[in-house]
Amino acid sequence: QGGLVAVENPSELFLGDRAHTASGSAVTALMEGTRPVLVEIQALAAKAGYGTPQRVATGYDGRRLALLLAVLDKRAGLNFSQLDTFLNVVGGMRLQEPAGDLAVAAALASSVYDRALPHDAIFLGEVGLGGEIRPVSQTERRLAEAAKMGMTVAYCAERGVPRRAPAGIRAVGVRTVRDLFERVF
Repeated sequence: QGGLVAVENPSELFLGDRAHTASGSAVTALMEGTRPVLVEIQALAAKAGYGTPQRVATGYDGRRLALLLAVLDKRAGLNFSQLDTFLNVVGGMRLQEPAGDLAVAAALASSVYDRALPHDAIFLGEVGLGGEIRPVSQTERRLAEAAKMGMTVAYCAERGVPRRAPAGIRAVGVRTVRDLFERVF
């Protein structure tokens, strides 16, 4: 009736109902045009009920999920061969840029270990086939949005740690997915 109404803080919209104690939840920052938006990635890995395990992804490319599962198996020692794997990008967003790979990997590992990730952490980075974490563009802008939303630590590629992180957030550089898991678990 009043026409279109601007959403003042889209990150808050996508993170509003996030459970802090649930395993399988990680936050990343996506770029929507020129604006960073924080989104929650949810993963669930559960024992397969029947022969071939399911791989279901909502808001994420299924082939990219298969690739990350293979990397986590080979480079981090997580075995998904007998687990159904479900992945969801909350709020109907589509995660198309590789900057969210690290959050997907962290959410999957969190579900396998059944241990929650720090609720005030954000994960930024592309995961390579060797398990290495690659830097992403506009890290400073993404971290500024994360700090604004109350995040206090950011896990990102060691080569992508900004020289001056925004006030209120500590950037932690990691080289590989294995390094990340050793730090957070």
